[in-house]
Parts: sequence; structure tokens; C-alpha cells
Amino acid sequence: MQLNETSFLSEAELASLGFKSIGKSVKISRRAAFYNPSKIEIGDYTRIDDFCVLSSGEAGILLGRNVHIAVYSCLIGKGRVVIDDYANISSRVSIYSSNDDYSGDFMTNPTVDSRYTNVTSAPVHVGRHAIVGSGSIVLPGVVLGEGACIGALSLVNKSCKPFSINGGIPVRFINERSRGLEEKYIQKVKDDAES
Repeated sequence: MQLNETSFLSEAELASLGFKSIGKSVKISRRAAFYNPSKIEIGDYTRIDDFCVLSSGEAGILLGRNVHIAVYSCLIGKGRVVIDDYANISSRVSIYSSNDDYSGDFMTNPTVDSRYTNVTSAPVHVGRHAIVGSGSIVLPGVVLGEGACIGALSLVNKSCKPFSINGGIPVRFINERSRGLEEKYIQKVKDDAES
């Protein structure tokens, strides 16, 4: 299906969802789902595509401006999730700010009384201009520095330095990434406006 203006919620529909705050020119698919929207902040020009799920805990979710969250992605957990300006979350990415205890000493899943589980939570922060490749999983406590790049199908269980290229299971450093993204973009906009 081709995206058009009717694929996205109208301004009135966005306002009715009860977000903590929502910026201008935000595009959210009619097929996206939000849980606890009063704890979700969305910046200007951000776009959330079909079948995304944003499920916020008490600590909230903050999306900066010009953030893109592609189809079938999810942001879930009790810890705070921050996605800074110009970051891109590719399709089928899962970002978790909470995690069950897999040791076998505790029960798991949300249908079990919390007295018998050992869920841990930690904030996740995706920096400006960072990109998380398709099918990747980001675990609680991870910080992706400004401009960090995560290759497709990676398990991000540790923080990644600014302007680094990373990938794998588990994620590892691969190379440095070129800097100056924003400056190049600003110059292109100026050049286009003058021509």
C-alpha cells in the first residue's frame, strides 16, 4: 500500500490520543499502537509507520524532532526511552527498557504476579543522527552515541560510541563513521533554497 495523507492520523486524531506532548507536522500511521500515551512525548516532523508499538512505563518515551520509526518496530518497557533528533529506527527493531530474569530462579511474563518475577529496567538512549538497522534488538541500559550506526540483525547489549559503526550478535565495533551529517544537510537546504 502506498502511503498518502489518509494513511496518517489527522491533527485532531493525534490530539485525541492524549500524548504528553506532540510537535508540529507529526505523521503517525493509523495502524500504530500506543500504550500509556500520557507518558509519550513526540517532537516536530517525527514519523511513526504501520504496526509500530510504543508501550511506555512510568519513566516515559521521548522522541525528538525528525525521528523516523519504521514498520513493525517497538519501544517497550518501564525504563525511560529517549530517541534524539534525526535518529532512524529501521523496520522490525525492538528497543527494550525492561527485561525478565532468565536464570530460572524467577517466573517470567506479564501474566505472573510481580512478587514471583525479577524484572529489571534501565533507560535506553539513542543519540542524534544514530541509525539502528532492520531487525536489531536494543537491550536495557544501552546508550547509542550521536551518529552511532547499528548494522541489521544486531543484538545491542552494550553502549556504542558516537559516530561508530557496529554490528553482530552480540554487537561489536566495526569502524568509525563519517562526521558532519547535520552540517552537510543544512548546507544542502541552503543551496536548494538559493537555486
